Amino acid sequence: MNERVPADRVAEVRAFNRLYTRVIGVLDEGLVGTPYTLGEARLLFEVAQHDLTEVTDLRRELDLDPGYASRLLAKLERRGLLVRERSAADGRRQTVRLTDEGRRTQADLEERSTAQVGELLAGLAEEDQRRLLAAMGTIGGLVGAHRRDSRNTSVLLRPPRAGDLGWVVHRHGVRYAAECGLDHTFEALVARVVAEYGQARDTARQAAWIAELDGEPVGSIFCMPGPEGHLAKLRLLLLEPRARGRGIGGQLVEGCLAFARTVGYTAIELWTIDELLAARRIYQEAGFELVEEKPEHRFGRDIVGQTWRRAL
Repeated sequence: MNERVPADRVAEVRAFNRLYTRVIGVLDEGLVGTPYTLGEARLLFEVAQHDLTEVTDLRRELDLDPGYASRLLAKLERRGLLVRERSAADGRRQTVRLTDEGRRTQADLEERSTAQVGELLAGLAEEDQRRLLAAMGTIGGLVGAHRRDSRNTSVLLRPPRAGDLGWVVHRHGVRYAAECGLDHTFEALVARVVAEYGQARDTARQAAWIAELDGEPVGSIFCMPGPEGHLAKLRLLLLEPRARGRGIGGQLVEGCLAFARTVGYTAIELWTIDELLAARRIYQEAGFELVEEKPEHRFGRDIVGQTWRRAL
């Protein structure tokens, strides 16, 4: 035991752990009335956040021992919930994705867990709910700080939720006005792209991700169909200043590329302006090549537009 910490404080934390594990049913045979353990459910949740993810990234995100992670993955694979394959980018690595049955199972777990927590909160008065959430936020902030990787631990890439599309338009307008001097017509362009995404009929060939850091949205990226059937468009990559330098931009781009490959695109391209040097480095590291560059007057000023492309 760390001699600097009084024994009674350690005992209080352990008592809280025992209480909470009992409340959420971790000690039951299966989590929320299912045959899955907490570890299996957590792994399914994490895989569901990405259309395709590398096993090494999954282990790092969950801080799992390689042997234990391999056993969990093998067990879920035998149940037909996920598939492990050799990475198309690096044959020495494995990727993992959920099967259709895996997605149904994970959705059921999510629904049951949401209902369980809803029942817990429903038993508390409004003020007590707020006190509970504030206390949990304090615990997460204090304990999580000791486990947080300096680059990307506590980062979550997830599909957009209600309100996120408006956030994407708003933050693009704010950031590009402040950093590049672009006027309202740029924000209008972003709004049109977001509207196109939201109104699309063929949703199977498009996807979007929101990056969260410590529970707050800090980034976005969209993969959308191009004018040619085989070509995907990478659009609306954004990182808030506090999220930069953590590798989040690379994660967003790699997730977009993996999705584009999975749904059958053979190439992907993007349009940007030449002064976005940090974004350009991310694109270059991801294998994009500059295919066109021309000066033009757009968004209230002179810019140099660039088209980047790569095969998939």
